[in-house]
Amino acid sequence: MIEHIVMRDQDVPNIADFGVYMRHGGYEALRRAFTAMTPAEVVALVKDAGLRGRGGAGFPTGVKWGFLPQGVFPRYLLCNCDESEPGTFNNHQIIDRNPHQLIEGVAISAYAIECHTAYIYARGEFATAARTLEHAVQQAYAAGFLGKNILGTGYDLDIHVHRGAGAYICGEETALMESLEGKIGQPRLKPPFPAVAGLYGKPTIINNVETLANVPRILEKGVEWYRSFGTEKSPGTKVFSLSGHVNRPGNYEIPFGLPLHDLIYSPEYGGGMKNDRPVKIVIPGGASAPWLTGEQLDVTLDYEALAKAGTMLGSGAVIVLNDTVSAPHLAYKMDEFFKHESCGKCTPCREGTYFLTKVLHRMTEEALARPEDIGTLKDVYTQMAGNCFCLLGESAVMPIKSALRLFPHEFDELIARGKPKTGLISIDLQPMKRDMSPV
Repeated sequence: MIEHIVMRDQDVPNIADFGVYMRHGGYEALRRAFTAMTPAEVVALVKDAGLRGRGGAGFPTGVKWGFLPQGVFPRYLLCNCDESEPGTFNNHQIIDRNPHQLIEGVAISAYAIECHTAYIYARGEFATAARTLEHAVQQAYAAGFLGKNILGTGYDLDIHVHRGAGAYICGEETALMESLEGKIGQPRLKPPFPAVAGLYGKPTIINNVETLANVPRILEKGVEWYRSFGTEKSPGTKVFSLSGHVNRPGNYEIPFGLPLHDLIYSPEYGGGMKNDRPVKIVIPGGASAPWLTGEQLDVTLDYEALAKAGTMLGSGAVIVLNDTVSAPHLAYKMDEFFKHESCGKCTPCREGTYFLTKVLHRMTEEALARPEDIGTLKDVYTQMAGNCFCLLGESAVMPIKSALRLFPHEFDELIARGKPKTGLISIDLQPMKRDMSPV
């Protein structure tokens, strides 16, 4: 079993308590950063370690921190704890089991970018997790690791826990900032990017929970140790949320580069498929990721290999489905989610998700599939791709696009079984053909 980085010490009783966390080396990395390192040295260390953002994009964290304009203050650090991607539940466990690890990571990162106010934006449904974080923050204040003149260094830092209202779109960084400012959670036009003009129009860095939870361990163990895990371009570990038709669903922290087959079938991870049924579909990065098939289990779990396979690592939510699953029905249920969560700001997403689900519902639920439906679906998702205000609309395209590419015969079977009723009114999609590029 590998040495854990972000899931470390979770078997220690009461590790969420400040005293227990301290007895297991807690806040020593913070102490070292604040008293023995400059902010620039912390940034350089994280950059050398090759830490990449765990929220989905995989962008180098230290490089991202370096995008802040020099000499522009105040600046803010936002911890994205919205975790709304279907199939993703690793942030929740990190916070519930070891909240001080995140708080220490937020504090060190805030010091590195020279900011004095940080926010942890928690998903609205994470009520217990938010209370756990708030209690841990209070303990850190009481011990002098947050607040004024931390450890006598003259550095001040305040951390606020803010609960959202349960909107998937607020996982998008600019929509998160809008929500935090008390506005409707809708994405902003970019540029300017948050590093230049973010929260309250000031330079802002936004990092995911898992990303920031890596930082204390990097300072504690060093670059060479951290890079001993994973691959050259994807160093470290990743917590994969494994779900679906596996015997042992759950969160598993593994080094980047492990074959997908091992995650599913290894006794220490997924433990194989329920009832020994074959793998049909794997969604490796949450509902937004293009699908893989059971013939692609040799692909390794790292950013480069998954991109080469035509998909992405995304949030690390690995959804494994067996041969009893209907691909068209799966696409329909996923697009229902995206339709429900669309903020409605842009026409391609708002109208496109509606028409996709309308056609898919008729094909899968009403048994009224027609040959022309395939062309209609492709027409709609082609007009959505590249024309949506943010990536939600792009994500909604992935399930239907994957289903049509990998399992076209299942759509043909629906069409063969379809029995259109006399007088059925077809959906006129001609209005969708106009230019719907965001204004």
